[in-house]
Amino acid sequence: MSESNTPETSENPTGDGQALDDRVNNRSQRPDSDAFKEFMAQGWAQENTQVPAKDAVADFAATRRRTLSEKFPGERLVIPAGPLKVRSNDTDYRFRAHSAFAHLTGLGIDHEPDAVLVMEPVDEGTGDNGGNHEATLYFKELAGRDTEEFYSNARYGEFWIGPRDNREVTSAKLDLPVKDLADLEVAVTKNAGVADIGGVQIRLVRESDLNVDALVDTSRINTGVNLESADQLDGKLTEAVSELRLIKDEWEREQMQLAVDATIKGFEDVVRELPQAIGHPRGERIVEGTFFTRARVEGNDLGYDTIAAAGNNATVLHWIRNNGALTDGELLLLDGGVEVDSLYTADVTRTLPINGTFSEVQRKVYQAVLDAADAGFEAAKPGAKFRDVHTAAVTVLAERLAEWGLLPVSLEEALSPEGQQHRRWMPHGTSHHLGLDVHDCAQARRELYLDGEIQEGMVFTIEPGLYFKEDDHAVPEEYRGIGVRIEDDVLITKDGPVNLSAALPRDPDEIEAWMAKVQSGKRVY
Repeated sequence: MSESNTPETSENPTGDGQALDDRVNNRSQRPDSDAFKEFMAQGWAQENTQVPAKDAVADFAATRRRTLSEKFPGERLVIPAGPLKVRSNDTDYRFRAHSAFAHLTGLGIDHEPDAVLVMEPVDEGTGDNGGNHEATLYFKELAGRDTEEFYSNARYGEFWIGPRDNREVTSAKLDLPVKDLADLEVAVTKNAGVADIGGVQIRLVRESDLNVDALVDTSRINTGVNLESADQLDGKLTEAVSELRLIKDEWEREQMQLAVDATIKGFEDVVRELPQAIGHPRGERIVEGTFFTRARVEGNDLGYDTIAAAGNNATVLHWIRNNGALTDGELLLLDGGVEVDSLYTADVTRTLPINGTFSEVQRKVYQAVLDAADAGFEAAKPGAKFRDVHTAAVTVLAERLAEWGLLPVSLEEALSPEGQQHRRWMPHGTSHHLGLDVHDCAQARRELYLDGEIQEGMVFTIEPGLYFKEDDHAVPEEYRGIGVRIEDDVLITKDGPVNLSAALPRDPDEIEAWMAKVQSGKRVY
């Protein structure tokens, strides 16, 4: 075969006549005749033009924007949803919007890649809801059926990805002005600059969409804004949108309960399948797949990769390989959460005897963890410090370890800041906030999170554990290979904590009875 005479160019760097960017479409073999294009533009039913009612979340999202607006008067706030992310070549992951964007707009599931929420400053008290800003959502609407993109664009064409709400429908549902993404550049950059000389200062939730980052940074460079100081501005906005989620509103609490309820069904599904998984070389994958089915049936997806850890794998805190076997007589630590369509997720853990019955030493370890969890619940009251929950739980664990003769020092020394030897077997924190992210509010300031006061409306986990690795010669052999964690999702009310996952048994006797009952029944979807 002779060499190609096609010259190398930036569009055609290999010189073979086809640009690299275009090669991803080779497998599609799309027709491009004029007759085909003419025919594809005809014969489609008229679109439904009925405008829907406002979504239940819209007023709550508006209140959240008002709260944020009050923190940054006179400044332009830019919150991107983020772009589609490539999984492999021309195949994308399912889209999930940045949590700050979802929280401030109310959009869940797969809406809207590349979208950006811009909160434009106005005179104090004259904006949305009496706030200091007018909010506008910018996104790329799907092309009409009389365009080539309708059938030729595998990433954005309706023929490939299905219909999406247009701007009018989205605006009606969210009670929010919506404009074309093509207008975003002007909206972000107009009159931008240093506030002291009449410009509008921009704050951006960074690293959600690199294209928007570049747009804002270019605008800053062009108007003489120092990028290092701008990073600090952006950091304060990221901090603020994270802290905004520390207290869940009524709509969020309902979504959290939906996520927990679906997760409990997933645990029931797993228990039902356990007898079939025992002895399979990848029994953990059977557990993982069973739970994932429930997540997709009841919700949008998993809130995080499921931990399906059997035997010694249960001592690996974030075991997500899930490629081990389920062995009769060992324990299964199942840590899973269903993410519902609103993108709120549960995070629940139970440690189950694979054959349905705890051994004596398994029950002993399990009861210690349960007692620690109960102590955490007792400490989780309005007015207490968030860190008090952890202190209460690990104190109980240290006491049990001392009773069993496992501590190399006295209980008092282990519990001292200079000691902490008991943490060898419980190295993680007992609680974290929960919501749109499984580890929600992660950018909140320490004084509002770890050192913060527990308040009504907070939702967080309580999840102590004990993990004795099979190669840990600091404990007797009978303990080795046992990992136990119990995790519940807690809503704080004025009267104290409410266990959102209370319907899932926690007591060892109740777990054994529940497993027997579930395994005698049939699966129901």
